[in-house]
Order: sequence, then C-alpha cells, then structure tokens
Amino acid sequence: MSRTIQKKPEGGSTNSRHLGSSGRQSSLPEPSKPIASVIDVFCGAGGLSHGFFLEDFVISCGIDADEACRYPFEYNNRAPFVCKDIKDVAPEEVEEEFIPDAPRILVGCAPCQPFSKYTQAREDPKWRLLDDFAALITKVRPDVVSMENVPQLVHFKGGELFDSFIRRLELVGYEIAWEIACCPNFGVPQNRSRLVLIASLHGKPMMPVSTHEPNDYVTARNAIGMMPPLSAGEIHSQDSLHRASRLSAVNLDRIRLSTPGRTWRDWPEHLVTDCHKRPSGRSYASVYGRMAWDEPAPTMTTQFYGFGNGRFGHPEQDRAISLREGAILQSFPPCYGFVAPGKPIKLKTVGRMIGNAVPVKLARAIARAIKRHLSEIGL
Repeated sequence: MSRTIQKKPEGGSTNSRHLGSSGRQSSLPEPSKPIASVIDVFCGAGGLSHGFFLEDFVISCGIDADEACRYPFEYNNRAPFVCKDIKDVAPEEVEEEFIPDAPRILVGCAPCQPFSKYTQAREDPKWRLLDDFAALITKVRPDVVSMENVPQLVHFKGGELFDSFIRRLELVGYEIAWEIACCPNFGVPQNRSRLVLIASLHGKPMMPVSTHEPNDYVTARNAIGMMPPLSAGEIHSQDSLHRASRLSAVNLDRIRLSTPGRTWRDWPEHLVTDCHKRPSGRSYASVYGRMAWDEPAPTMTTQFYGFGNGRFGHPEQDRAISLREGAILQSFPPCYGFVAPGKPIKLKTVGRMIGNAVPVKLARAIARAIKRHLSEIGL
C-alpha cells in the first residue's frame, strides 16, 4: 500500500480515509525515509499530534469520538481524522494505517476528567478508556508508545489503574519511563503539570529534556501581551477566534474591582456571590480572579473563557481571556485553525477542544525525546 500525505486544505476536510476503508486521496508524496509513522488515539483537536508534526514526524491519522475535532486535526496536521470510539477500532485497522517499513509510534491521552479529584468518588465509565488503550497497544505492539494524562492518574483508585497499565505493557516486552512533567519547563506559558509516559520495545526510552528554568519561564505577558485589546463580548475583526465572552453587569463590576494575585474577598459585600458567603465556599479563592502578567498563566480548563470559572480574567482588560489567547497559552501556534471558515464558532465547543488539548510545546518535547531514542537504537 502506498502512503501519501495530505495537502493542507484551504478550508475543507482532508477526509481521505476512514479506518477500514480503501484508498487514499492525496497529491504530496511523503519523504522517502520518514522519522516514524504516528497514530494519535483520543487525538482531540490535535495538540499532541501537532508537536510531532512540528518535529517532522509523519502523522498517519488521528482517532477520536468527537466529530468537532475533525477540522482542526486535519487542517493543521495534514492527516486524516477518524471519528470512532476506541472500543470500535480493531487492531488490524490501526496496523493498516501505519506507513510500511517506518518505525511505528502510537500516542494517546485518554480523557482526564475521570481521574480528577471531583470524579474519583464516582464510577465514571470513561476511566475504562485507559484499559481500552492498553488493549490496543498490546495487540498492535507499535515500536514506541507515549501516553499523557493528569498526574492524579498515578494515584487513581490507589494506583491500581496506572500500575495495571504498566504491567500490561511490560508483559508484552515494553520498557517504560514516566515522570510528572512541569509544563513551564518546556516553554508552555501555563502552570500545568502532566503525567508523561513513554514505552519502547527497543530498550529504555528517554524522557523529555527541559528547555526552561524558573528564571526564564514564558509568562502570560510574553505569550499574549501583544494581542489586540477587546471588550467583553467583542470579536476581533481579523481573527474570529480572538473573541471574549459577554459579562453581566454585576460581573463587569466584579472584574473592575479585581486585581491580579488578589481574590473576590477584596470585593464589597454586595458583589460577593451567595455560594462564597457560605462556609463551604469561602475556601474557593481561585475563581473570579485575574491572571498575573509576569507569571505563567493558571492551568487552562475547558471553561477558561469564563471569568467566573477560575483565574481567567485578563490581567488588565475587563474581560475573560479570549479563545485565541487560551489556545496560545496552551502553546498552539497563533494561526492554529479550530473551526472551518464560514462555520459558527461556539465558545463551549472550541473551549473544550482547547482546554482538553496536550500543550503543543510539551508534545514537541515528547517528540524530540522519541526522536533521540529512535536514533540511539538505529531505527
């Protein structure tokens, strides 16, 4: 089977192939000796894949159950998107997508919400997706695997789930390295920590190498300080993703009285929310706040575009950060496309894609580590 790479579309989908179908439509031949062929499971909008793409890996396809992720994944990564639940993906279908005779890399970030402190007390069926990922790995047996997730996964259910994932890979011959990575150490302008695991069938893998120290972390000012100003509810004329959510009159009063590094406790009594007046809510100081210019931004969540959802108020302007600013703080390139031209932009949908993404600069560091490992073992 000949393998070709997609042209970057002007606006439409590159939907050249679904798992299990035949033939590819494309016109740009791939390099004769690609570094490796990468398949991204739970690919979302493509943050993890884009890190590998920028490090000159060939992205063979992305797999995710969210159809909204098709356009950003395909447009930015020049690869087909497969809209399927991992439980419906057969190992032989995945094997067919890899480029023949190239090292095979399988990467993935199972949805992390089930491993949060809030959901650990409940039986969220999504946590079983990690088992599905392990089953796919053990049947396909790619040369290298990378898995990224929240640090809480290590201790989820007493560590049982993570330990089981490692054991299953070790039983089929993988050597494994993992660590909790501090994203600012890799140039991500955001205080975010992530679990990074790399497994290889060809010896002990290398871990990502830090590029930054605390004295030269990329700050919110470095990342978004030059963005054009906006008012709450405004959309920039040259970039429809640079849009800020509306604020009610009371929230406008609140943000005008908010100072970076301070909390809602500074507000006059009539502006304090009812939930924060209750004893159970007085400890929640990290909402309705502004981020600080000269520090990395707080961790981006799927609701970063809302002033009341965290410390997501702009450092100076009376609004929450825009969708584009959130994407930049996730270290996506400023031109990364999330919605096809002419299509409506929904704050909730795009915010979810951006907040759930693997920061691109962390993904690049993972890709460089795997590139060094492949070179060392002669693949």
